[in-house]
Amino acid sequence: MNALEISGIVFACICAGTLVGVALPGHNLSDDTKDVVRLGTGLVGTIAALVLGLLIASAKGTYDTKVGQVRQITASIILLDQLLAQYGPEARASRDQLRRSIDPFVDRLWQENKSVPAKTTPFEATSTAEWTITRVLELSPQTDAQRSLKARIVQLTGDLAQTRLLLFTQADSSIPMPFLGVLALWLTILFASFTLFARPNTTVMVALLIFALSASAAIFLILELSQPFSGLMAISSEPLRHALAPLEP
Repeated sequence: MNALEISGIVFACICAGTLVGVALPGHNLSDDTKDVVRLGTGLVGTIAALVLGLLIASAKGTYDTKVGQVRQITASIILLDQLLAQYGPEARASRDQLRRSIDPFVDRLWQENKSVPAKTTPFEATSTAEWTITRVLELSPQTDAQRSLKARIVQLTGDLAQTRLLLFTQADSSIPMPFLGVLALWLTILFASFTLFARPNTTVMVALLIFALSASAAIFLILELSQPFSGLMAISSEPLRHALAPLEP
């Protein structure tokens, strides 16, 4: 299920809890019982607020980390192409292969990170990526300047591959569903307590509807941020795809 469907289910649960609170005979309870219920729901509300805040912070951290990794990959590809250009005409085949490898690289990167289930298969390098690395390693420097450039090129290629592997290993860092289920239960109990003692009227129900939408929107935001390669807040692949201009004939 996507983030919109999950947040819709949470919204439905919260609304159901609100209706249960209306149906229960809360007005007939004693003052002591009401105090106990208020204290309990206050505790649940505090825990839910803390967990929501922590989840939003964690999801935002995950989103920012992956945005930074994609930007690092983009910058590394641009720098790698510049170093190959400085190396000389001998590196033209490597530069051409680097451009050919970008689109398959981006397609696979985004496809891997769209999947929510944990990875069950090992990482396998594509033939395009292997051929690009082979082209780089086959460079035969003739001068000290070329030797220095090749060392930097090889190191940058390794750093690029390492960042790529980090994105692969972090592809299943979504929020666990049992965790969201418990949070939805807390919110349902909390909203049920709102209507347990209050007499329902139009103003109260409209206000609770807005509050329920706000809580569901928080869940939606958490899920969107935890899956930065898909959904409405997906990281754009266009800067990476168009990082390099075509080679002049």
